Amino acid sequence: MSQEVQQFDAARAVEMARRALQIEADALSAMSPRLGDDFASTVKAVLACSGRVAVMGMGKSGHVGRKIAATLASTGTPALFVHPAEASHGDLGMVTAKDVVLALSNSGESDELNAVLPVLKRLGVTIIAMTGKAGSSLARHAHLVLDSGVAQEACPLNLAPTASTTAQMALGDALAVALLDARGFKPEDFARSHPGGALGRKLLTHVRDLMRSGDALPRVAPQASFSEMLREMAAKGLGAAVVVDSEDRVQGIFTDGDLRRLIERGQDLRELKAGDVASPKPRTVAGDALAVDAADVMEEARITLVLVTDEQHKLLGAISINDLMRAKVI
Repeated sequence: MSQEVQQFDAARAVEMARRALQIEADALSAMSPRLGDDFASTVKAVLACSGRVAVMGMGKSGHVGRKIAATLASTGTPALFVHPAEASHGDLGMVTAKDVVLALSNSGESDELNAVLPVLKRLGVTIIAMTGKAGSSLARHAHLVLDSGVAQEACPLNLAPTASTTAQMALGDALAVALLDARGFKPEDFARSHPGGALGRKLLTHVRDLMRSGDALPRVAPQASFSEMLREMAAKGLGAAVVVDSEDRVQGIFTDGDLRRLIERGQDLRELKAGDVASPKPRTVAGDALAVDAADVMEEARITLVLVTDEQHKLLGAISINDLMRAKVI
C-alpha cells in the first residue's frame, strides 16, 4: 500500500466531498420509485410477527444492521442484531420460529450469511433480504426482497461501501418509519424507550414526581401575622408562602416579589395579616400534569413557582423553576 501523500489540494477535497454527497443523494432518489409490493409485504410481515426482527449482516452491512435493529427497537418494533459468523457457532439460538429475519448484504453473496440461510428456512422464519443484487444467493433464499442497489459507490475507486451502505441505512429508516406509522406509535411511546433523553424527561416526568409537599410546603392561615408568614417563608426556602383555609384550600400566595413591592411602597408591615397581602387566584396545575406543562404556565405568567391543587382547590404541593431545572425538564 502506497503511503505517499500528494500535495494537499483544498479545492479538490471539497470537490470530491460534493461528488460523494451527490452520488449518495442520487442513489437514494433512484431507490424511492423502486419501493412497491415487496416493501408493503415486508411491513405487513413484521407487523404480524409475534417475535422479534433478527437483523443480520457482515462487515459494513453488519454495522448498518446494528443501527437498523436499534432504530426498530426504539420505535416500537422489537429487534436484535445477530452476527452471522457467530450464528454458526451457537448464536443462531437467538432466533426462534416466531421471528422475522432481515438479512443485509449488498452483493448477496456473503459466505457467513448464506451458510445460515438454509437453517433459517428449515426453522420456518420469514427471511427478508436487503440486497443490491436481485439474482444473488441471498435474494433466492429470501421470501421478500428489498432492493437497495446503487448505480455506483461514492468511493472514486467504486470499491469501498459508501453509497450502498447509505442506501441500506435509509431503507432501514424507511422501514422503521412505515412500521411506527402503522402501529400508531406516539411521542409518548418513543419517550418510554428513551427515558434518559430530553424527550423522555419531558413526556414521562409528571408534576407529582417533582413537587414539594407535606412539611416542605410553606403554608399559613389567613389570620397569621406578617412576621409569622415571613418566618415560614424563610424556613421552607421556596421564596413564597401559601395562604390556606382550615380545610387546606388555597386562598392566595405571597412571594418574595410581593414583599419587595410592599417595602418599596413604604407600607407599615407590622399590623398586616397574611390574608391581607396574599395575591388571590395563584396559578395552579394538577399533580398528574406533565412537568413541562408546569414550565409552560411559568413561562406564560412570568413566574417561577406554581401550586399543585386537586379538584377542590386543596393544596397538594408546589413546584418551582429550580425543581424543573434540576430534573432537566427545561
